[in-house]
Amino acid sequence: MNSLIDTAVIFIFSAFVLGIGMLFARTGRNLKSFFAGGEAVPWFIGGLSLFMSFFSAGTFVAWGSIAYKHGWVAVTIQWTMCIGAIVTGLFLSPRWRATGNLTAAEFIRERLGERVQKTYIGIFTLVSVFIKGSVLYPVAKLVSVSLGFPLIESTIVLGVFMIAYTAVGGLWAVMVTDILQFVILTAAVFILLPLSLNKVGGFESFTQQVPDDFFNLLHGEYTFGFVMAFVFYHIAYIGGNWTFVQRYTSVDSPKSARKVAFLFAALYFISPMIWMLPPMIYRALNPSLEGLDTENAYLMICKAVLPPGLLGLMLTGMYFSTSASANTTLNVVSAVFTNDIYKGFINPQASDEQLIKVARRSSWGFGLGMIVIALLVPAAGGIVEVVLSISAISGGPLLAPPLWAKVFLSS
Repeated sequence: MNSLIDTAVIFIFSAFVLGIGMLFARTGRNLKSFFAGGEAVPWFIGGLSLFMSFFSAGTFVAWGSIAYKHGWVAVTIQWTMCIGAIVTGLFLSPRWRATGNLTAAEFIRERLGERVQKTYIGIFTLVSVFIKGSVLYPVAKLVSVSLGFPLIESTIVLGVFMIAYTAVGGLWAVMVTDILQFVILTAAVFILLPLSLNKVGGFESFTQQVPDDFFNLLHGEYTFGFVMAFVFYHIAYIGGNWTFVQRYTSVDSPKSARKVAFLFAALYFISPMIWMLPPMIYRALNPSLEGLDTENAYLMICKAVLPPGLLGLMLTGMYFSTSASANTTLNVVSAVFTNDIYKGFINPQASDEQLIKVARRSSWGFGLGMIVIALLVPAAGGIVEVVLSISAISGGPLLAPPLWAKVFLSS
C-alpha cells in the first residue's frame, strides 16, 4: 500500500488529534483536574472513552482471526464484555464514584493499608508498562509494513505522539481525543462493511459461501464454559481495573458513573456485530488462510476493498485504537505515581504546581519506558508471550483487593 495519499491521511489526522490534545494544556491546575477531569467529565464522554480504552491494533488481529476461522463466536465472546459492564454498572461503578478517591491505589491504602498499597502499586506499574509497551509494537509494525517506513523510527514516532498529548493535557486530552478516535474508527468500519459485502456479492451470497456452522453462537474450543469464564473475567476486569476505575471517578455523581458503564455495555452489544463482519466476509472471498496468516484477515479485507485514502483512514483508526488504550494506562500510571507515591510518601506538602510538574514528567518517563519495551520486542522474541503470562498470573491478584474491599469492606 505504499501510497502517498494514505500516508498523507495518516499524518493529517495524527496532527489534528495532537493539536486537539494540546488545547487542554492549561486544564491541569491540580491533580483532580489533571487526572480526574475536575470530576466533571460528562458521562457519555466517559463511556465512549472507556469503550475506546478496550481497543488496540491487536483487537483486529486477535478477534479478526477468530471471526475469520470460526465466525459469529467472535461476537459471542465480545458480548461477555457487555455483560461485565452491565454488572459493573449495577453494583460497582456507582460505589467507586462514591468513595471520592482519585485512584484505586488511594482506596486500597484506606481500606487495606500502606503495605498492601505499595505492593499493588509495584505490580500495577510493572504490568502496565510492559503490556502497553508490547501493544505499541504491533501497530508500529503495521504502519511500518504498510507504508514502508523503518520499524524503529515508526515505533519511536508513534510512541512520542502517544505520550505528548497525554503528558500535556491530562485526562481531558485523553478523553476528548478518544472521542475523535472513536469517530474515525467507526467511520472507517462503516465504509469498509458495505464495500466488503459488495465485493462478495451481497449478504445472501456471503452466507452461502461460508460453513454451515459459521453463525453458531459457540464453536469448537470456544465452548459455553469458555464464554462463562470470560464473563466472570470481564466483571472483575471492567469493575476493578485501575484504568477503568478512573472513568467512574471522573464523572460528577454515582448515577453518572452507572451511565458510563451502561453506555459501554450498549456499545459492546452493538459494535461486535458490525466490526467482526469484514473478516467473516473475507472467509468467503479467500478461505485458504491458515495458521498465523488468519491474523492478517482484517488487513487483507481492507486492502481488497478500500481505495487509497480510505485504507489510510482505516490504519489511522487501528493506530488510534491502540493509542487510546495505551494513553489511558499511561495517564493512570502517572496518577498513581504522582498521587500515591510522590504526594503520599515523598513530598506530602507538595504544592499543586509541583504535583502537576511531577505528573507531566512521570508521564514522559513511563511513556519512554513503554517505547523501550516496544523496541525490545523483536530482539526478545517471546516478550509478548511473557507479558501475557505476567498479566494472566498477576491480573487476578491485582484486581481482587480493590473489588474485595469495595464489595465486602465498604461501610
